[in-house]
Amino acid sequence: MKVFLVDDHAILLNGLVRILEAEPGIEVLGTAGSVKELLERLEGLQPEVLISDYSLPDGTGLGIVRKTKESHPGMKVIVLSMHEEVHLVKEVLKEGVSGYILKKDSHNELIRAVWAAVEGKTYLSPDISQMLVQQLSAPEPKVLLTPREREVLRLLIEEQTNKQIGERLCISERTVETHRKNIFRKTGTHNMIALVKYAYANQLL
Repeated sequence: MKVFLVDDHAILLNGLVRILEAEPGIEVLGTAGSVKELLERLEGLQPEVLISDYSLPDGTGLGIVRKTKESHPGMKVIVLSMHEEVHLVKEVLKEGVSGYILKKDSHNELIRAVWAAVEGKTYLSPDISQMLVQQLSAPEPKVLLTPREREVLRLLIEEQTNKQIGERLCISERTVETHRKNIFRKTGTHNMIALVKYAYANQLL
């Protein structure tokens, strides 16, 4: 099985290469330290599995998945990350990744994820699986925002301006501003950073 690795920390990258090449049946085709380098080195190669850090100097896990899926649609992607936030995991899983492993996990978890990916399965770090289960069993959050306010909220988080939001939703800029004020008032936040944290923590998206 042919694997390609991406991480901007050379020591960790070298360690991953040794771990994977010690596993019978796995061949590491190459490595990269950035999204740009990854896309350049993937040309002409057909790895079956891509293992990538979530945070790179020139991109994130979401961008990596989207870009590589375009050029290598059959390639499986496993995200290796230090981030345990459930909302980040969910966003990555929506893109169709085959695994999400935490860097604190043992190397055995990574090996299991690789073989699961080849079999067409999705493998999650045990801690991530537990967090997702706990969230499913948590009580439903109180509905604070109207459907329209949720639409505006999503576009605000995408850094759209009032004008752009108005054009997308076919409403006036004044109406957008009214929705914006209501969203901040209802959530008790006063800036975008606080609003984003609140929205994800309370499952408003």
